[in-house]
Amino acid sequence: MRIPLFSWLFLILIYYVSLSVHVFVVSSQCPSDQKSLLLQLKNSLKFDSTSSEKLVKWNNGSDYCYWKGVSCKDGCVSHLDLSGESISGGLDNSSALFGLQYIENLNLAYNNFKYTQIPSRFDKLTGLSYLNLSNAGFAGQIPIEISHLMRLVTLDLSTFFSGTPSLQLENPNLNVLLGNLSELVELHLDGVNISAHGAQWCQAISSSLPKLRVLSLSTSNISGPFDSSLLKLHSLSVIRIENNNLSTQVPEFFSNFTNLTSLLLSNSGLHGTFPEKIFQVPTLQTIDLSGNSHLQGSLPEFLKNASLQSLVLNGANFSGQLLPNSIENLKRLSKIDISTCNFTGPIPRSMGDLTQLVYLDLSWNKFNGSVPFFSMAKNLTLINLSNNQLTGQINSSHWENLTNLVNLNMRYNLLDGTIPPSLFSLPVLQKLELSDNRFSGELLEFATFSVLDTLDLSNNNLEGPIPMSVFNLRELKVLSLPSNNFSGSFPLNSLQQLKNLSTLDLSYNRLSIDYNDTNSSATSFPQITTLKLASVNLRRFPDFLRNQSRLSNLDLSQNQIHGEIPNWIWRLSNLFQLNLSCNSLETLEGPLLNVTLWLSVLDLHSNQLKGQIPLFSQFSIYLDYSRNNFNSSIRTDIGDFLSDTIFFSLSSNKFHGIIPESICNGRLEVLDLSNNSLSGMIPWCLTAMSDTLGVLNLQRNKFSGVIPDKFPVNCSLKTLELNENQIEGQLPKSLANCAILEVLNLGYNKITDTYPCMLKSISTLRVLVLRWNKFYEHIGCPTTNETWPMLQIVDIAHNNFTGEIPGRYLRTWRAMMAHKDDATSKLNHFQFQVLILTKIYFQDALTVTQKGQKMELVRILTVFTSIDLSCNKFNGSIPEELGELKSLHGLNLSFNALTGTIPSSLGNLRQLESLDLSKNSLSGPIPPEFGGLTFLSFLDLSNNRLVGQIPVSTQISTFPAASFAGNKGLWGPPLTVDNKAGLSPPPENGSLPNSGHHEINWGVIIVEIGFTVGFGFAIGSLVLCKRWSEWYYKTMYTIILQIFPQLEERIGIHRRHVHINQWWRR
Repeated sequence: MRIPLFSWLFLILIYYVSLSVHVFVVSSQCPSDQKSLLLQLKNSLKFDSTSSEKLVKWNNGSDYCYWKGVSCKDGCVSHLDLSGESISGGLDNSSALFGLQYIENLNLAYNNFKYTQIPSRFDKLTGLSYLNLSNAGFAGQIPIEISHLMRLVTLDLSTFFSGTPSLQLENPNLNVLLGNLSELVELHLDGVNISAHGAQWCQAISSSLPKLRVLSLSTSNISGPFDSSLLKLHSLSVIRIENNNLSTQVPEFFSNFTNLTSLLLSNSGLHGTFPEKIFQVPTLQTIDLSGNSHLQGSLPEFLKNASLQSLVLNGANFSGQLLPNSIENLKRLSKIDISTCNFTGPIPRSMGDLTQLVYLDLSWNKFNGSVPFFSMAKNLTLINLSNNQLTGQINSSHWENLTNLVNLNMRYNLLDGTIPPSLFSLPVLQKLELSDNRFSGELLEFATFSVLDTLDLSNNNLEGPIPMSVFNLRELKVLSLPSNNFSGSFPLNSLQQLKNLSTLDLSYNRLSIDYNDTNSSATSFPQITTLKLASVNLRRFPDFLRNQSRLSNLDLSQNQIHGEIPNWIWRLSNLFQLNLSCNSLETLEGPLLNVTLWLSVLDLHSNQLKGQIPLFSQFSIYLDYSRNNFNSSIRTDIGDFLSDTIFFSLSSNKFHGIIPESICNGRLEVLDLSNNSLSGMIPWCLTAMSDTLGVLNLQRNKFSGVIPDKFPVNCSLKTLELNENQIEGQLPKSLANCAILEVLNLGYNKITDTYPCMLKSISTLRVLVLRWNKFYEHIGCPTTNETWPMLQIVDIAHNNFTGEIPGRYLRTWRAMMAHKDDATSKLNHFQFQVLILTKIYFQDALTVTQKGQKMELVRILTVFTSIDLSCNKFNGSIPEELGELKSLHGLNLSFNALTGTIPSSLGNLRQLESLDLSKNSLSGPIPPEFGGLTFLSFLDLSNNRLVGQIPVSTQISTFPAASFAGNKGLWGPPLTVDNKAGLSPPPENGSLPNSGHHEINWGVIIVEIGFTVGFGFAIGSLVLCKRWSEWYYKTMYTIILQIFPQLEERIGIHRRHVHINQWWRR
């Protein structure tokens, strides 16, 4: 069919018109200046051209729509991504950026605008649907113009760099900012200081953002509680509100968010019980409740086909809860971190069937039982089961399929058996940490193609030689094998094969280090940072150490190194910790001039060093020169070297002279100058500096004068030991300022004062020793009911205290009442932690008189309790309340003037090991309850007025007669021969009742003696009448006493007891 020419002309006209209109529309939307605006923007921005990958490539000769970071629609710049371009400035209200009015997507994230304010002209970009200014270095008030961007779908103003100036939402506040942004789907304001409470921010969001799916307000200074208005957000799928102080509970209505996929509430001060229903939301994929230590809860029975992929609870308190077997239903689970949650019970074996599992951390719980088989979880890269109570063995079948495992940590458990060599065959395993278990047997040779970089088997029971395979671990960085029973020789020269080794610890084994200087070059050894060879029979310093320029921690303690410390050791430029203690070192090789050392920890104790102490650095934190032969005075400028020192000990040397006051210039926490020959007065500044000083130990010197009364109001002293000096005067009143004092030892001085009731408010006091001073008057503080509730050791012997022992006062010593199974009696030692996050402690020591002898307690157990009130002038009776101190181990009331009977309540002291009541005037019988004191190993009741039979028990029968001597009324073993018939001795006056059966035993005794006078006379007297018989016994008794007068005391005692028993039966 032919088309008329007119029709062709009409179609051409229509096409031309439409094309013209199209060109007109495009040109009207996109001015021709798009490229020039971009180039102007580039030229105005300050950025690092060496790290830029986008701006640096913009140039005038190419199509701007293809520039990196730029996207266009119909020639208009619609997307601009300048994130991570190291931009540091050049963006203000005059910027060409705001001329790109058709831009829809703008990303300036991860730059550094040096905490300038966000320009206010962003409202010119009315077409923006995506704005990302996160982590760009903006600070200050968010401009109100942002609220005019009504088409925004995503707004991200977050910053995750803590400690930097933040964005603020004050004017406008959150409500104003969001008022017009009804299209918003994602809101990220992490790190923005919103400063709003629960109802404010919840209602501002729920009333303005009906389409919101992602809510992220971490570290935004918002508080709780969660408001129910959030339920209006039907599309909400991601809730990220971490690192806030919400101080609220998690509402159960969170389980009504049917689209919820992520719930991230870590470190938000949550408390109460977490609703189990939330775990069961079908769409939930990620949940993180970590760092909420007051949040309780338990895991529910998980439903089949649940969507959960990441379960992070570490640090929450799921105390006493079990891990449900239904965890096997979480088939998509790839990450489990429930560390430090106090879970108990066994680890479900079904966990090994979670085939998608990649990350498993169950550490720091109370899981018990055996380790499950994880052979099905072939994707696992990390397994951390450390710090639990797992038992049993591990064998090769546990791990044979874990070909992706990178990190295996099972430290601090109760695992035993041998370590399977197959662990070393896992192809990508880098870290193997099995320390602090009960593994035993030999460590067998293993495959040499391992890529291990960390091998930690410390604190086990492994034995035999260290396998030579370790020298084939070419990637090895950390080799830690201390505190085992490894034996044989370790070839130190072979370390040259481990070029990457940085840490080596072989301490506390039965090894002998084999090292030969001639077989190797010192430069061929790896550059080690930590070398610990304590107690490995070293006899000299390995020469290769002199070239270890990176060495920071060197421990050669408890060896047999003698002679001098080489000079080169002080010239190791990075040396931070040096421990040469417990050797036989005598001198330091000189010269020591111009030594610049950053040494922070120096431990030279227990050697034979003499002369002046070596001081190298003003930055030393820990200095221990104790137990040597240093025999000089303390240098007057000592304080110049202690400006940063926390621990300083010159104990047990031969220092003499005075303490220079410069020692007070630093910030010492522990000062131990004990066991020397220092003299003079105690410098006043030592007590004045106790705002930082925690331990002051000056015992066993020759100090005189008084204790300076300069203890500050904020006194931090925990231990004050001034015993065995020549200190006089009274206790300083300011000592009461030391409110956290635990140990006060002033024994063996000349202090004259009354009982220290001025210290009654120090509730932490545990040890009080005033022995061998001149304290006087009564003890006890009658105006208080809570004097020293933690007191465990009291020694006020050899003073002039008088009066009665106040029983009511003893009841305030509640720590002595604790049963051995009580929580307050956990086994530990008195110690002062020197450095936080370290294992360096000052151990309190004490000399006590126990079991009749002086005993040095080098480490004082916190469960050890003792009372010594001996050698005073106490009178009255022993208080019944003493029997309430059930954890008491030692009690000494000897050499006083105590009267009355021994209270039977002392039989309640079932932990008692030593009891001394000698040299008093106690009367009455020995309580039979003493037979139940099964731990009693020392007993002295001598020189009193006790009477009656000594209680018969297995424990009491072990004590010698001296324990009961000097009590004329006592009888029975071990004082007298055992009475096999179980009959009482005869009466004192010889008068017998008609029954006569009480005389049978005495008749036998008298007959046996009568054979020495004449067999016939004795037989005749026994067949006479009763009256004659009585006359016979009296006559014979008089004759025998004239022959054996020493029998008067022994027989008289028995006769008195017979008389008492007969009178009682009447």
